[in-house]
Amino acid sequence: MVKAIRRIGHLGLLAAAALAFGCAFDLTDVKYQSARLDPAAGSETAFIVAEDAPIHGAPCGYSRSLRKGSRWFAVGRLPEGVVYRSRDQTLTVECSNVFEAYLVVSEGRLVGFYLPVEKGFSPLSEPIPLAVSRQP
Repeated sequence: MVKAIRRIGHLGLLAAAALAFGCAFDLTDVKYQSARLDPAAGSETAFIVAEDAPIHGAPCGYSRSLRKGSRWFAVGRLPEGVVYRSRDQTLTVECSNVFEAYLVVSEGRLVGFYLPVEKGFSPLSEPIPLAVSRQP
């Protein structure tokens, strides 16, 4: 009887190991570089997204969209552009984890994301032109 219980226990361990090693789980992470956010100067502006703006080329292939009518306020500056945060729309970047993200805009184009918790910049593969209206 004891041998039978041990044998069942060993088979259970083998089955658990096979399941654990047989399941592929892709662990990818957002690629970002450390970035120092300089506070927004008084000359930085806010904008409203004029039309829905799909974001392609986001890290790990997850698609996002900026909602028409969402307001974005300048919170700082990186060498790559001005960093904007919204009170209307929460933006995240997802891979194996979920990261809060702010927009980084240069010359009217979305060039990447600022990750405030990680204090890092994650570039887009290609900049995306944004249709916006300026706020006073």
